[in-house]
Amino acid sequence: MRALITGITGQDGAYLAELLLEKGYEVHGVVRSLRDKSRDHLSDIANRISFIAADLSDQVSLDRAVQESRPDEVYNLAGQTFVPVSWSQPLLTMEATGMGALRVLEAIRRHAPSAKFLQVSSSEIFGKTENGRQTEATRLQPGNPYGAAKMFAHHMTINYRESYGMFACCCIAFNHESPRRSPEFVTRKVSQQVARIKLGMASKLKMGNIEACRDWGFAGDYVRAMWMMMQQPQPVDLVIATGITHSVKELLEIAFAHAGLDWKKHVEIDPALVRPIEEGPPCGDASKAKKLLGWKPEVSFKKLVEMMVDFDLSLLSQAAKFTATAVAGD
Repeated sequence: MRALITGITGQDGAYLAELLLEKGYEVHGVVRSLRDKSRDHLSDIANRISFIAADLSDQVSLDRAVQESRPDEVYNLAGQTFVPVSWSQPLLTMEATGMGALRVLEAIRRHAPSAKFLQVSSSEIFGKTENGRQTEATRLQPGNPYGAAKMFAHHMTINYRESYGMFACCCIAFNHESPRRSPEFVTRKVSQQVARIKLGMASKLKMGNIEACRDWGFAGDYVRAMWMMMQQPQPVDLVIATGITHSVKELLEIAFAHAGLDWKKHVEIDPALVRPIEEGPPCGDASKAKKLLGWKPEVSFKKLVEMMVDFDLSLLSQAAKFTATAVAGD
């Protein structure tokens, strides 16, 4: 089996590449440039991946990527994924996250119509919802440019499925985190700063609304669901979520306690970081996925947070030792 992954250098792309290689796939990954060295998440498996230079804003390069890889499965994980950036750069977000998905679909239609396609959607397509869990039937009313771009990609995936008979499905993934999460996201922001405080590199962590809640899961569990969706006889759109919400306060309590610290002594509330309008609380109902795929999350929220803190403690400790060794050598 041959798979083509866009966004392979990101959190989800790295976990998915590892999973597919374990299952014996030939993995091809789209990168903007073959000279781009930002592949830290793939360092252990990079020599087993065939990288292809292409960009979601360039139809010709995507056509070539599909022709070159001759994929059986295509996973679109690329795009601009940070909600605050979507407000400052809405056109870029629509171009990469919305139109990018359409260009991938078009490349498949032209050059590999029998290939299966999975679009990673987002809980942001639901926007501000009433209390309760969101399902595949929940009304889509995104409240930010990122959610609107994801909704466009979601609808175009369904459109291509119904219009061209393509195996095209949408994984409506709720928040999923890991040690590979980018630092601008709150979970990794917390785990990194907790590690710095523990190692004496910092003393405070500034936060916004710590009562905000999210349905947080482990990225490794979620990419497993993505692969399982592609093994179904017919394409289907599914919500992937834990069905349990946790507050940012809980995140802080677990992270600091795991490092042997009292969060109340180190956390400061910064009014500038409090959102004017707090959406949610988003909480997904993955009962359909559990019934159809037999999928369920394996990593608990507590284990996930502790995993992230341990990773950042190790990472920063190694960096400090390297710096100390280099200084001693000078």
